[in-house]
Amino acid sequence: MKCPTTGKPKKESISSVLLTRRFTESLADDIGRYADRTSILEASRHYNIDYKTALAFEKSYLARKKDSAPEVKPMRIGVDEIRLGKMGWRVVVSDLDERRPIWIGGKDRSQESFEAFFTWLGPDKYKNITVGVMDMWKPYLAALRKFCPTADVVFDKFHVVAQMSQAMDEVRRAEYARLNGKERKYIKGQRFNLLANRGSLSRTGQEELDQTFKANKRLYTAYLLKEDFDRLWSYKSPTWMLKFWSSWKASLKWKRLEPFQKVVRMVESHWEGIVSWCKEENKVPLGFVEGLNSRIRKIQAQGYGYHDVEHMDLKILTGMLPEPPPLTIHLEEFFGPSYQAPKRKNQ
Repeated sequence: MKCPTTGKPKKESISSVLLTRRFTESLADDIGRYADRTSILEASRHYNIDYKTALAFEKSYLARKKDSAPEVKPMRIGVDEIRLGKMGWRVVVSDLDERRPIWIGGKDRSQESFEAFFTWLGPDKYKNITVGVMDMWKPYLAALRKFCPTADVVFDKFHVVAQMSQAMDEVRRAEYARLNGKERKYIKGQRFNLLANRGSLSRTGQEELDQTFKANKRLYTAYLLKEDFDRLWSYKSPTWMLKFWSSWKASLKWKRLEPFQKVVRMVESHWEGIVSWCKEENKVPLGFVEGLNSRIRKIQAQGYGYHDVEHMDLKILTGMLPEPPPLTIHLEEFFGPSYQAPKRKNQ
């Protein structure tokens, strides 16, 4: 560039503009943004750059995206784990009010892995946690009780219902094994129909289900109990929830449905975390935690698998954050107010 004082050419390094000799910071940020929307492989092909360079630019962009997010101040959290291939198990903690993941870490499903979250968050913040949504995993419960003894525990409805679906499937398999070849034809191939909600089935599926119920009354009884079990989370009063539960248990008498009796024992041993759902302040989006797992699987598929733990963590933590504003370059800050661009010769 030409010096405005002496008029002689000289070289200057423009801070916060040039990232390398080939890329400005704004271009690198645009490449990282494109890679986040598509994939690193697509970004490297689109910009005709090396794969590792595109990876570095995306990680830099994701870090800026994470830093621009609001400060983490959780009050109601969701806890779940996910297996990331060879990376092993990772504990994912979400802010259910902000509806975004805020921490991922650990190496397994142990209590120590979840306790690392509270160490990262600090006592000034984790003392404000009032609700913890989780599955019925004792190590997570013990960690929450250790750091937030006054917080309410809400057991994830979908994990409890999953136990009921498993019991329904065990009844189906027992009936299939008990009957002979001719009577089995109405049960064979009906696993999905029996586990699904009737309203979500097609007309053909509903007709097949009706034929199964006409042929096997025991499956019909088990199916009605499974569908009625979902009403447990519709009550706002602990008293009425308990009354419904007592009535539901009484309807099992003389039904000889041992898999359902296992569910009864499981629910009663975790009743405190189920009945706490009745509190108005504990009405949190229970489906968000499970939906986050699906989102993580989608991120894995989009990236064709990940081998960099730091990169995968950034993708998960920023997956539900808004995009930060693009980087802008203000050359006036570099040249100063007294600078005047040199006139061209043809002017």
